[in-house]
Amino acid sequence: MTTCPCRRDLLNKIYEVSFAVDDVKLYLDTHPWDEEALSYFREYSHMRNEALKEYARYYGPLTIDTAVQSDCEKWNWINEPWPWQEGGC
Repeated sequence: MTTCPCRRDLLNKIYEVSFAVDDVKLYLDTHPWDEEALSYFREYSHMRNEALKEYARYYGPLTIDTAVQSDCEKWNWINEPWPWQEGGC
């Protein structure tokens, strides 16, 4: 039996890697041939996608492209608490 990860911890991870992805995207707008930045972008984009999938698996999708990751048989993400409504883990 696996334990469910803390919702707040997952959200914080998503926020952190999303910030990194957005920040490097801005840099790449002016430095599109920087291989190190491109590698960083790929790595953190992958981390973000994995974190979003993990969140969807336990708490429902945050984005439309992770809706299939949630284990539900109907379109019910509107019935779940919104991320900012959760007080703790």
